[in-house]
Amino acid sequence: MKLIIQIPALDEEAHLPVTLADLPRELPGIDAIEWLVVDDGSTDRTIEVARANGVDHIVRLTNNKGLATAFQAGLDAGLKLGADIVVNTDADNQYDARDIPRLIAPILAGKADMVVGDREVANIEHFSALKVRLQHLGSAVVRRASDTTVPDTTSGFRAYNREAALQVATVSKFTYTLETIIQAGKMLVAVDHVPIRTNPKTRESRLFPSAWAYVRRNGMSIFRIYALYEPLRVFMTLAAIVGVVALGVFARFLWFYLGGEGAGHIQSLILGSMLFVAAVQLAALGVIGDILAGSRVLQQRVLERVRRVELQLGVAPSHYEPGTDGAAATDRNGAGDGAGTRPGREARPEPTTGADSGPATGKTGEREALKL
Repeated sequence: MKLIIQIPALDEEAHLPVTLADLPRELPGIDAIEWLVVDDGSTDRTIEVARANGVDHIVRLTNNKGLATAFQAGLDAGLKLGADIVVNTDADNQYDARDIPRLIAPILAGKADMVVGDREVANIEHFSALKVRLQHLGSAVVRRASDTTVPDTTSGFRAYNREAALQVATVSKFTYTLETIIQAGKMLVAVDHVPIRTNPKTRESRLFPSAWAYVRRNGMSIFRIYALYEPLRVFMTLAAIVGVVALGVFARFLWFYLGGEGAGHIQSLILGSMLFVAAVQLAALGVIGDILAGSRVLQQRVLERVRRVELQLGVAPSHYEPGTDGAAATDRNGAGDGAGTRPGREARPEPTTGADSGPATGKTGEREALKL
């Protein structure tokens, strides 16, 4: 059982050593723990600091692509490096690493595929009363949209088992936290949550420079993600609202018309007609969106199968660089894939010659490809 702890990082040379110093190397029920830093186009010494502090694996993105992209790249690399469980934490040491055993416990017990750490935001000292209320409101909306019970939907301290990680496919470029929970709920992934502790604040948030930015960005993200997964409900609701307004305007015109004053209120008839057309168009968009949503689900399943094929073939992670112990880990595990094949994992083709554990070549490779 291999656990990989991934840390998306952007210009975190000052905070990364403290974060790494708290991470565990041994845990009950886990055979191997490795650290993975995803560098999101840092311009400082983040990578050098990561190597100096014993990071096993590094994914270096060529430029700043956003937190969601970095998170997805880390999950992809973790799977290809043989992880059975992937834990995501922040590089600024926001989350207490001592709670990692608590975070992965439901997965080890077979009770959950994805576990989100609940910061219990009401107890965080540096959160203002406004921010706490906004957190609760946003989480309530996401719970409704995802049919889950996660109380802290913006928490980045979370764990995925191999099957859940295979199904994650983020679309948002801003943040992965909300989308992955809604996606998990729609894909019937078993989601759980556990209370966790947080460390004192080390710096200001780079995602939300102000409370207004937090409301605007998260509000737009929630609406966009919900419309992506529930387009028929969203657009039919909007169509009903506009339709009711149109009926109200028509009723106003009819009132005056029956009173013999219809000629002076023709503008109400025009406005009602425009609103009715808009309602019909919104309803049509809902139907089209629902058809596209069905296609998206099929595409997501195809993507999941492609990932499984890549794991079967031993495709290397994108933008990958070994960390301090990366070469030794590769020698021990075979292309960073862990020792052997464990339950619930894809078997890899056996190499034809030598100790290199890359994709099978020659006739053996051809036979394995035909099996796929």
